[in-house]
Amino acid sequence: MKRSSKCWLLRAAALMAVVLALSGLALGATQYVITNDDLPYPFLNSISVYTVEAGGLLSSPQQIKTLGFGISGGFFGTNRNSVLNSGGQQCVYASSAATGEIVGVAINTLTIGGSATGSPTDLGTTNGIGMVMNSQYLYASFTDTNTIGTFAVQSGCSLSFINDVSVDGLAGGVINGMAIHGNMLIATYTDGSIQSFNISAGSPVSNGDEQYSTATLNSMDATYPNSIDITSDGHYAIFGDTSTSVVVEVSDISSGRLTPTVLYTGNKSISSSNIMLSPDETLLYVINTQGASVSAMFFNAATGVLSDGCKSKTVSGQSADWSYLAGLGLASQTGNGGGVYVAEYGNPSGIALVTLTVKDQTCSMQEVKGSPFTDSNSLGLLSIGTFPPRSF
Repeated sequence: MKRSSKCWLLRAAALMAVVLALSGLALGATQYVITNDDLPYPFLNSISVYTVEAGGLLSSPQQIKTLGFGISGGFFGTNRNSVLNSGGQQCVYASSAATGEIVGVAINTLTIGGSATGSPTDLGTTNGIGMVMNSQYLYASFTDTNTIGTFAVQSGCSLSFINDVSVDGLAGGVINGMAIHGNMLIATYTDGSIQSFNISAGSPVSNGDEQYSTATLNSMDATYPNSIDITSDGHYAIFGDTSTSVVVEVSDISSGRLTPTVLYTGNKSISSSNIMLSPDETLLYVINTQGASVSAMFFNAATGVLSDGCKSKTVSGQSADWSYLAGLGLASQTGNGGGVYVAEYGNPSGIALVTLTVKDQTCSMQEVKGSPFTDSNSLGLLSIGTFPPRSF
């Protein structure tokens, strides 16, 4: 399969239009919320960098134009941002799905460090290009061609393409979410199947454990895993499902392979497509992507057991200002995280801040006054990140 002539024309237009004379202003604060604005043609894609002020409020963003064009849409679990804080490298990587670029931006100067594309057959024009990374490699999921591209992390926030591998769900599903821990990469597919890969040599090699999730089997394909998180010790993989209720699944991966998932459900909201563990792993944040709220479940990292927690009220602006809640970032990188920032998919888009209070194994969540913070640079925000990122 070859890239269409339109795709190459878009990329050529992006290369001609990109403005590399960026601010160059070193940031003085210590925490940022970063969006992938996913702007479609004819608008050049960008990231927006917000400084976190007192009380978690976000300042007016600094916009950095990147190579290529986005698509203003795609899968919830496909993270279009990846943040690196390792050694001397402090970078954010952003994908532009329509033209296939992955661009690295240096956090301290807000300047582009480099860009890379996969092979000519690697495409994500329909549902996006997702990314996960460690200090050595970045892995990109190309959703149109069902490939995982491996890129070597270079100095100055640049990348070098190594190769790609073809993947597929058991029923032909499209690759969706990804997560990595140590030598394991885990992927979800839109047909409800999940799979792990060994990445000890760099490029992913299947562990031979592809299987349907328990929720998918029980629901007769009405539910499927979307986003993924992995505990800091690599013992458990947690899946947030797209469903008509709250569905979260946990797999014991301590053997180095996926095992059948244990299912946790709730009917207090709709869907659980985006999830993230708190820094101390006592809570799992769940974004009710169609339910317009944020939930928190208590988590026992020693046993992998989830239990009921709490749910916020409806996040302000649903339908009037935005259609879906999507990706999330922690309000704090310590303790239970203190709540989350949540992407609001709209035109223009926004970022909500929902805080968390825990006392005696009970919790409550509340959207702060002043939320949401407008991302006027995005026509369809799905992915955000924080710097510094969580430590695992």
